[in-house]
Amino acid sequence: MQPDATAFFLDLLNTPSPSGFEAPGQRRWAQRLADVPVELQSDAYGNTWATLPGRGPASAPRLMIEAHADEIGFMINRITQDGFLHITRIGGSDAAVARGRRVTLLGDQGPVDGVIGITAIHLRDRKDEKVPGWKSITIDIGATSPEEVAERGLRVGHPAVFSAATTELTPGRFVGRAIDNRVGGFIIAEVMRNLTTEGAPVCHTLAVNAVQEEIGGNGARMITYRLQPTVAIVIDVTHATDTPGIDQGQHGAVTLGGGPSVTHGTANHPMVVQRLLEVAAAEDVTIQHEASSRFTGTDTDDVFVSRGGVPSALVSIPMRYMHSPVEMVDAADIEATIRLLTAFARSIQATDVFKVDVGV
Repeated sequence: MQPDATAFFLDLLNTPSPSGFEAPGQRRWAQRLADVPVELQSDAYGNTWATLPGRGPASAPRLMIEAHADEIGFMINRITQDGFLHITRIGGSDAAVARGRRVTLLGDQGPVDGVIGITAIHLRDRKDEKVPGWKSITIDIGATSPEEVAERGLRVGHPAVFSAATTELTPGRFVGRAIDNRVGGFIIAEVMRNLTTEGAPVCHTLAVNAVQEEIGGNGARMITYRLQPTVAIVIDVTHATDTPGIDQGQHGAVTLGGGPSVTHGTANHPMVVQRLLEVAAAEDVTIQHEASSRFTGTDTDDVFVSRGGVPSALVSIPMRYMHSPVEMVDAADIEATIRLLTAFARSIQATDVFKVDVGV
């Protein structure tokens, strides 16, 4: 990754943008594309996208490459008389990793530092100890009353995220919060930069950074209905299963640094998947494979059912420790995915139709 791209990646990751509050991250994403010849737009809920007209006719395929912009987090749902903040989760936040963590609350007067408390090991009754539920987890901002909380610009309904800035643990391996799925937003921005600097492809390309995936794929449904793509690639993360304690017989074999993963089945259109594999072979991109027997658990499930159906495929970045403050990805997988998607866009011709042949 080039220094300017790395700087953008880290800045994007370190910009808190939990589901429903994605505007800061979306602004930063749009800035990355402000100096290239694309049209930038957004909708009522903050879905943000870049449009690059292709060299082909108006009837040429419309390719949407989509990632989600939001991250998991927390939200204040009660303030005690002692100034502690009870919270509920935004998306799939994990109570097992919450206690004893620093957090950043996003209030009306700007960010507020806090900590999720943990009773000292000396004072806990550890017989049959279990992970506490969200109802017993509180944030301490050093306040002693509801009035002090209000003076800091906080109220019920304000969100929070872990204070866990992304760092490069070793060369090429990044660790932090919100890599799920800010890495996808980074990838689609870099693909668009490639396509504009090297000449537009035949197809019309739409790079979409969608909101509210972590709470139900809401943004993907809105934007797919609006943009009416004829083919779509969704970029998200997947579980790297190469760490101790994971049963690969149950969860499949995906290796960090082993290349992007292509999913087969359910929402994934076989012809789109086949094109991805052909492009990967031509570009010498190593592909890992995953099976989807019921659903993908990503925006792909919301994209492919829009209107009369959108031929779609899911490409995933291997990640360790998903939905934690120490999510880990490998730059080699990111760079390979950018190369794959750039070449995929260039492979689409004006006459391409992704339709299963059933003989009628």
